[in-house]
Amino acid sequence: MVLTGHCLCKAVTFKADVDAPAVVGYDHCDDCQRQSGSTYSLVVVVPKDKVTTEGPLKKWKGTADSGNAVYRWFCSECGSPIAHDPEAAPVIALKGGCLDSEIKKELKPTVEIWTVGKLPFCQEKLAHPFEHMPN
Repeated sequence: MVLTGHCLCKAVTFKADVDAPAVVGYDHCDDCQRQSGSTYSLVVVVPKDKVTTEGPLKKWKGTADSGNAVYRWFCSECGSPIAHDPEAAPVIALKGGCLDSEIKKELKPTVEIWTVGKLPFCQEKLAHPFEHMPN
């Protein structure tokens, strides 16, 4: 399965050639809420070594609760979030909303992560919940 997508202005494109995503889910962490400008972020987790990008990608370095770096990828032209990349993990979380339309229509989220940050007015259970990251 090849996952393809782009930012709003289409300057940044990406591709992940995987058998299937490792995880498709809703991320309720505060950083994802801020990066997405919404109550959660739809994430599609894939191995880092399977992702290629083209275009004016910018990376902002933040710090996870673990103390490790997390790089937030976004288009330097339009600001669209593309992914978040935890330095200490072999996977990257692509932002599901940036996938090509026909691909994202087929996504089936199965988990919710960082439900400890889930906003009180969004308490409907969307998928299998994990208070933080699953082990």
